Amino acid sequence: MQPRPNVFVNMAMTADGKIDTVARLGARISGPADTARVDRLRAASDAVMVGGRTLLAEDPRLTVRDPELVNMRVQAGRPAQPAKVGIVSHLRPGAIAPDGAFLREGKARVIVCTSERTTADATAELRAAGAEVVVAGAERVDLPAALSELSELGIERLMVEGGSTLVAALLAAGLVDELQLAMAPLLFGGDTAPTPVGGPGWSREAAIGLHLLETSTSPDGDVIVRYGLDEAAP
Repeated sequence: MQPRPNVFVNMAMTADGKIDTVARLGARISGPADTARVDRLRAASDAVMVGGRTLLAEDPRLTVRDPELVNMRVQAGRPAQPAKVGIVSHLRPGAIAPDGAFLREGKARVIVCTSERTTADATAELRAAGAEVVVAGAERVDLPAALSELSELGIERLMVEGGSTLVAALLAAGLVDELQLAMAPLLFGGDTAPTPVGGPGWSREAAIGLHLLETSTSPDGDVIVRYGLDEAAP
């Protein structure tokens, strides 16, 4: 079995289980209290990962914002910011803005995991912008291989912030150790609005089981639920 980081997924969703509206523009869901909780989770992680749709459509910063948390990391002998990891199977030059938030905000280490489909020009552009590029897989990113490479690069605790396609793929590959969901007191509705876990789905017999680790609430009315995975998926 390949070595890999400890992986936990953290996502905010509405009370009807949506992580965005049907417009899929990255709608804000949780309140200030949960934003602070996410900042603490990032500060306790070695790296923060997102999938291709989230990365290319939203250009996320993925940084720790509280100066006290940043200082605590530095005082502990760690980098000021956790590494940023993007999982994108196919990239062309310019797909990730060289001067965008993902590559530039926070002066964090940036790692892009991609497949052999990504052009040599795109790889060279990313490396010129300071990113490390991991090529794993022919057509799509080989997630077990990519996570093994992250482990070799010193990533021990990996926080995954979505999107739903990446989360589904990680779960299907048995690569998730914990799932954290913050349910906000909102309703988005919409048949096509995304949920925390996308992909083709599973039958009832093949459903991935969870066991409850902890529940809590925030002053904003969010309900935070932590689940462990019953067993690794094949």
